[in-house]
Amino acid sequence: MSSLHRLSFWMMLICAMFACGHVVAQETPKRIYIANDDHTDFMWTADADTYANVFVEMLDHHLRLAEETKNNPAPYRNRFNADGSYWMWNYEHRKSDAEFAKLIQAIKDGTISVPLNPLVSCYGGQPTEAVLRGLYYAGRIERKHDLRFELATAMENQTLPLGLASLFAGSGAKYSWRGVCGCATKLPKEQLAKRDREIYWYTGHDGQRILMKWYSLVGSIGGYWEAGYPSAAINWVDSDPGFLKRYIDPQSNDPYKAIGVFGFGGDDLARKTGITPPPTVPGVPGLQKVISSPYCDHFYIIAEQESNASRQVIVSNEADFFHDFESHYGQTLDSHCVTYGNEWDLYSASMSETSARVRRAVEKLRAAELLSTLVSLKYPDFMRRHESARDRAFIDLGLFWEHNWTADGPISRQQRASWQEQVASNIEYYVNSVYGEAIIRLGGMIPRPDGAKRFFVLNPLGWPRTDYADFAYNGSANVHVIDLASGNEVPFQLVKLSGAPHLRILASEVPSAGYKVFEIATGPGRQSSLTDAAAKMHNNVLDNGKIKLTIAKDGAIQSLIDLASGREFVAEIDGLLVNDFAANSNDGEPIKVENVGPVSVTIRARSEAGLAHTTSITVYRDSKRIDIRNELTENFSNVRHWAFGFSIDNPQVHTEEVGTVNLNRLKSAGGDYADTHARYDYLTLNHFADISGDGFGVTLSNTDLAFAKLGRSTLTTLDTTTPQIQVLAGGQVDGSSLGIRGQNGASYFLQRFALQPHDGYDQAQAMKFSLEHQNPFVTGEIISKGGDQYTEKEFSLLTVSNPNVVLWALKPSESGITDGIVARVWNQSMQAAATTIAVDGGVSGVQRVTHIETPIEDIEPVADAAELSIHPHRLETFLLHLKSSP
Repeated sequence: MSSLHRLSFWMMLICAMFACGHVVAQETPKRIYIANDDHTDFMWTADADTYANVFVEMLDHHLRLAEETKNNPAPYRNRFNADGSYWMWNYEHRKSDAEFAKLIQAIKDGTISVPLNPLVSCYGGQPTEAVLRGLYYAGRIERKHDLRFELATAMENQTLPLGLASLFAGSGAKYSWRGVCGCATKLPKEQLAKRDREIYWYTGHDGQRILMKWYSLVGSIGGYWEAGYPSAAINWVDSDPGFLKRYIDPQSNDPYKAIGVFGFGGDDLARKTGITPPPTVPGVPGLQKVISSPYCDHFYIIAEQESNASRQVIVSNEADFFHDFESHYGQTLDSHCVTYGNEWDLYSASMSETSARVRRAVEKLRAAELLSTLVSLKYPDFMRRHESARDRAFIDLGLFWEHNWTADGPISRQQRASWQEQVASNIEYYVNSVYGEAIIRLGGMIPRPDGAKRFFVLNPLGWPRTDYADFAYNGSANVHVIDLASGNEVPFQLVKLSGAPHLRILASEVPSAGYKVFEIATGPGRQSSLTDAAAKMHNNVLDNGKIKLTIAKDGAIQSLIDLASGREFVAEIDGLLVNDFAANSNDGEPIKVENVGPVSVTIRARSEAGLAHTTSITVYRDSKRIDIRNELTENFSNVRHWAFGFSIDNPQVHTEEVGTVNLNRLKSAGGDYADTHARYDYLTLNHFADISGDGFGVTLSNTDLAFAKLGRSTLTTLDTTTPQIQVLAGGQVDGSSLGIRGQNGASYFLQRFALQPHDGYDQAQAMKFSLEHQNPFVTGEIISKGGDQYTEKEFSLLTVSNPNVVLWALKPSESGITDGIVARVWNQSMQAAATTIAVDGGVSGVQRVTHIETPIEDIEPVADAAELSIHPHRLETFLLHLKSSP
């Protein structure tokens, strides 16, 4: 990232290139595609507005050059490649409709290329749905202008998650190219310079794939600006023995004759704007033309100069290279299905609470979108007032994890941190505004008798479930609560949440993607047994008849016994237990019992061990689930963890990464981690980690954090034998020079988990458990006696028949509710899954669409429902046209 690193890259490249031998003529000319694109280090060299202006200026410049060179032979016409759809976003928002239409035409005819991704991002720390929402702007442009974006990229960071292949391919991408920096990295330079393949099918567990060009890093080749010195780069890829030995067709044993050399602009904003030309390098043909142009307008000249009888050099829009390569070699190319772990991804943990806020907003989007769907079905204009905030929030989800979390450029760390805070606030604003308004509107759509006190309990997940529900309530305790669907009284208690009084009930069998209605009636009711406490607490031992916990003064769990089997699950490892922040378990205030009742019992521990923190642990009636709420109330600047050590032999640890669930072992040992070129110290931890062995295990649900260390893993070793997970609470993992220092001054961090012991590992159950923990029931008061749009007692909008197929998202179509609703489902099993998606009122049509809602194929409904077959491990998205469209 630094100027010193960039200079060393150029020197390495030039030395390597001029040491090469002469070009050997080929019977069939090689096709060398040189792509002029600009690498955006957003908020690294300048502020956001400066970058936005440069995007517009550069696109205008290259559109002018395209017009000037339109009569040149095809290989020598000007082309330009933006490295993110955010270029297009800014052009649309800053230019006239006619000017934007001209850009769209240039994209259609291949003069300008734009990828699906908004900017260059680090994907390892992102929730799966955040990745997809960041691509939604490109999807809207696709449908509106009848075009398709074939490229998606993840650039410069040295590592790459496995599941991104599935998410990109499922969103419509076919191709990707990757260049790394080789700077700010712990990976050995000799590894980066010797990849075992230069081009391959980047493939997910679900079989979806994209064609990936990822060259070994030698000089700038394999970097993110391979064509920084295009003439020298062309000669190098045409003649270097090492490159040609790796870049080979396994069938013919000959070097591939289609070669791509992409990327010019690098990090330097001066090179984009012409503010300060970079220094010349004597002796490189054509270099003076390169540096004298502020807009890099030289590629069409160099392509003509460097073409000869043995090679045709082509100014590329990147997709043309992939079309050529795939048509000639795609059938024999090998596949690669591994994860490389995390590197720059980890730096988002340097603002742990801000990053957690975004993760919470993404999770809350499930409930907000179900609510907005229900309201929109009766009031179709509901989303119109939220569209602008939605579009901004989705593009911001594509920006929040932008790769310059390194924060080591000319822009101050404080300026970068402030920008991250603003982006997080934009995302929260949209989700909270839809959620809040829709709760009130739904409360006015369900009938109630005059004078009755009723509330709905909404289940945002795609299967019926029983769980607690909290309703804001400041009334009498002399009441009972009735489930209107069954007519039965339900367990309830009065609790205080963040100081506000609530009524907590046990809500049973709340329908899939639907609600139940409960009534608060005066008087004690008739079922006195419902007043029994859900658990008993004695001498720091909490027992609910299913599990027994022993809790230390600092909130660590010293013992967890499954009472049915008598099995102890806690193990002390390196002095740490379960939910352990520091090895001082008996350092703290006396444990307090609070919120005791027939639904749940909560204990509260306060300690200074490690850092000042409060831990609340809640257990529920007849349940093995343990909810943990940790609140750190002190700033910190070093790297901190929550440890979870388990008494499990031969552990296998599965985690939800990004768009996939991985077995965290090396590929050579039957797992999903690359044997080389990877970092092993921190894996991605999205919704869950599950540690199992010998027929039993524990699922750990993770709400707020993004990364975890397995046992004693290091940068170079993945520990698969120590049955411990250390969740990263925050910090600058790679030292004080990378990331935001001191958590940007934050002194409050909410970090929540849940545990559940179980028998053998079941991926679908692990995912469902974590989703239930992280998506509590939503409650709202039924506010109008005149509401008649929905049924009085219970309602289910959508059901999914196969228990292994998890409803992932349910929302109004981006085109509007009159076009239908979008259901995204994820097959959590290793086999293809037949499933029926049924919607209240039936469907008139079904379309398989990309994850960004662009149509793929029509599917004929069966009995007014969607009959589907979902590939193993695959996330699929469908547009359901409703029979009774609003």
